[in-house]
Amino acid sequence: MLTAPLAAVAALAMLAACSTDESLDDPSAAESAEDPAAPPADEGEATGEEPAAEGSDEWFDQAVYDTEYEQRSATFEGDAAQPYLQYIDGPMTDTSEYAAEGPHKVCFSNASISNPWRQTGWITMNEQLKVLQESGVISEMETRDAQDDDNTQIADIDYFINEGNCDAFVISPSSTAALTPAVERACDTGLPVVVFDRGVETDCATTFIHPIGGYAWGIDTAEFLVENLQEGDKVVALRILPGVDVLEHRWAAAEKIFSENGIEAVDYFTGADPTEIKKIISDELATGDVQGVWMDAGDGAVAAIEAFEDAGADYPVMTGEDEMSFLRKWDETGLTGLAPVYSNFQWRTPLLAIEKIFAGEEIPTEWVLPQSPITEEERGDFLAANEGMPDGHYAKFGGEDLPGYPQVWQERVIP
Repeated sequence: MLTAPLAAVAALAMLAACSTDESLDDPSAAESAEDPAAPPADEGEATGEEPAAEGSDEWFDQAVYDTEYEQRSATFEGDAAQPYLQYIDGPMTDTSEYAAEGPHKVCFSNASISNPWRQTGWITMNEQLKVLQESGVISEMETRDAQDDDNTQIADIDYFINEGNCDAFVISPSSTAALTPAVERACDTGLPVVVFDRGVETDCATTFIHPIGGYAWGIDTAEFLVENLQEGDKVVALRILPGVDVLEHRWAAAEKIFSENGIEAVDYFTGADPTEIKKIISDELATGDVQGVWMDAGDGAVAAIEAFEDAGADYPVMTGEDEMSFLRKWDETGLTGLAPVYSNFQWRTPLLAIEKIFAGEEIPTEWVLPQSPITEEERGDFLAANEGMPDGHYAKFGGEDLPGYPQVWQERVIP
């Protein structure tokens, strides 16, 4: 059972948006864009040779850490072959008041499609939409893209409330606090509201959908490194940006575990810049051995590995992400690695929740999805399943049974 209320954990699931709204038609942009958890570059980007300033204690919450630690081994309800419909047993929302025959118009307020993670999910969401349109559940989905701007997204939601003729709202907030009043206004309409990917500071939504969270990522990755290193070994932690909840929680959990197990860890902010990542690793190798690399997101993982190759150093024990570029480099090098995930298949779940809502079915009040890393034993299967996908694709996208597979994801085309 969940032990933390929705409002308390909403921020943990927030993925702050990326810096640019790159075109899906530009594969090079898709492969080089930043992580889904990174905010716009003008929100405090920090790069450079100096280690990141300490201060993770302010981001650490023992109670939520303990909750996410337990949720990693929780039993998920539902079919494991459909992870986008699974959830941890907990409070349910009665949606019988919304039961109605379709089709219905969905109004989707999206933070952005400004990076490969969000682009992969957006493609999957559109393919799921086709299925629900063909079955007569959804008539159309009008979408407004805020391009990572809070004020734009607030205006988008207010437009939908006043002019959109919506039957249901789906909202992926650009940030937590700023979007809370707009989400509450959507709730005040009496229509169903589905919030996913990032949270807000209200529990008014019909359901809030997200993977387990940032602490779970930090626990998985740090425990993996501890298991494969020795006390006194050095880990270089590559972090994208400061001040982003989900990233700070990843590092706060990892730092706790490293310190408790005698691992020397030094962390740097990189801005997800491959050149900066290479320089940091090269400088660290010039001063001594580096046995491990920890990342709060997989962007730039290949650059980090290449820095070891350039220096003629042994490969580190390393954690990256389920982006294809890392999985391929991991396979090529044979290094000891782990690919944590922030489950991309969650982009299907909001529309499937809408289907259940208009059928009057109960749905989880807080819909916590599985968040399981890809291990070395599983890597080959995910590489084979995603053969032909671009490097910016995410292996756990969960859309293999949808129309357009695999071509739409290979070509990065949105209908």
